[in-house]
Amino acid sequence: MMMMTNTQELDILYKDEQFIAVNKPSGLLVHRSPIDKREKTFAVQMIRNQINQQVYPVHRLDRPTSGVLLFALNSEIAKKFAHLFQTGQVRKKYIAVVRGYIPEQGTIDHPLKEIKDRYIRRKKDFTEKTYPAITKFNRLATIELPFAVDKYPTSRYSLAELSPKTGRRHQLRRHMKHLSHPIIGDTRHGKDVHNKFFLNQFNCKRLLLAAVEMGFTHPKTGIDVLITASPNRAFTLILERFNWKI
Repeated sequence: MMMMTNTQELDILYKDEQFIAVNKPSGLLVHRSPIDKREKTFAVQMIRNQINQQVYPVHRLDRPTSGVLLFALNSEIAKKFAHLFQTGQVRKKYIAVVRGYIPEQGTIDHPLKEIKDRYIRRKKDFTEKTYPAITKFNRLATIELPFAVDKYPTSRYSLAELSPKTGRRHQLRRHMKHLSHPIIGDTRHGKDVHNKFFLNQFNCKRLLLAAVEMGFTHPKTGIDVLITASPNRAFTLILERFNWKI
């Protein structure tokens, strides 16, 4: 688990008078959450202190996911960004290391149920709803390693580019599990034997999922904005070890 203190600063990828984008590290919560009541450091708090200004989260990244994280700098822009995300006008690109050889390209159109969260109290009449969920993917690279991690004498992995067209909770992690190519390091939806292999063999302790690109039309200026983020060192070491380029 990543540990950060209030004295550390986040890498700012873009900033203007309307919004700011940072490169969120894996392991950092976006805001205070019952997921970990003992945690005292959050992205909202860090960037607020860093720029000495109120910020408004307009989307979320799971705690173990790293990459482009966007904040509005006023409530008006926050509402406009919320509309962009809700109407699918924000282009998002992730990279992930997954088990097996994923097909060269495709679309996962698989509805997802609302996740039961043990940290949040539900009403007695609460019922799980199912929502449309779509993810496009491309295979960027593959590797076969001479290790019998599971039931085969060798182990295969792929570098995948994932583009969610909807924004369901844990969508990419759940869709990759549905495709039988779980993301390495996913302790909830992944496969433990492969997670342990990457930990023991490569000292990789994080979820290998990173939001590397976000594009949208600026809600104030109408100009097309493209924000990119590089994976952190732990992720980059895996890419270098496998001779993969993004």
